[in-house]
Amino acid sequence: MKKVLIAAMAATMMLPAAAMANETYNTKCVACHASGAAGAPKTGDAAAWAPRAALGMDALLASVKNGKGAMPPKGLCMDCTDDQFKGAIQFMLDNSK
Repeated sequence: MKKVLIAAMAATMMLPAAAMANETYNTKCVACHASGAAGAPKTGDAAAWAPRAALGMDALLASVKNGKGAMPPKGLCMDCTDDQFKGAIQFMLDNSK
């Protein structure tokens, strides 16, 4: 049993950053960013994301952490790390070109 747990932990740690970003997006961001709820920029909407992308990652991260418009601080993901937020932001940017 101990070997199985160690193997599972090792496999999880080896997940590519893109997969972890996708997981954060799918569990924390998708509810608003897939539908555009409360004015959230929809993932895939290049016109909505282009001006945001021009601001740069630091500004986008600050927006997530402080809240913006109807989005509360941290998008209600109080346990997300900066790296998880950056990954989810990058996922949305990459899928909105």
